[in-house]
Amino acid sequence: MEEPFVTYLTSPIGLLEIKGTETAISAVSFVEEEKESSKDLPAIILQCKNELEEYFSGTRKEFTVKVEPIGTPFRQKVWKELLKIKFGNTTSYLHISRQLGDENAIRAVGSANGKNPIAIILPCHRVIGENGKLVGYAGGLWRKQWLLEHEGNISGKNPTLF
Repeated sequence: MEEPFVTYLTSPIGLLEIKGTETAISAVSFVEEEKESSKDLPAIILQCKNELEEYFSGTRKEFTVKVEPIGTPFRQKVWKELLKIKFGNTTSYLHISRQLGDENAIRAVGSANGKNPIAIILPCHRVIGENGKLVGYAGGLWRKQWLLEHEGNISGKNPTLF
C-alpha cells in the first residue's frame, strides 16, 4: 500500500489531519497537534482541504472529493449509508440498521460509525439516537453539536431526526 500524504487544516472545531494517496482521501481526523506535512501534496489532498474550508465557511454542502475509507465490508456498507444523509438532516442508528436489512445490527452500526476514518466528509455526525438525543461521536459530542448547528444554520433547518 502506498504511503499516505498528510496535511493539516485548522478548523473552527479544532485541528484536522487529512491523509490520502494520489487518488483518494483515506482519513480526516481530529488531532491535538500538527506534525510535519508532506511536501508536494497531490491535487486530491489540496481539493479535500479546500472543500473542508468551504464547508466551514458555509459555502459547501456536498463533498465531491474521492474517498476510500479502509475498513471491513460491514463498515464499508455503513459508511456508504452515511453518504445518503443530506446536509442539514439527521438519521438514527436504528434507521441505518433497517436500511442495511437488520434491525438488530444497531450496535454494530454504532461501532462502525465510531470507527469512521473520514470525519465530516462521511457525515457520521448526522447520526443521532432514536430519541433525538446526541449520542456518541469520536471527536466529542461538542463537535457533533457544533457541526449539526452549523449545518442547521446554513440549511435553515433545525437538525431533527430524519
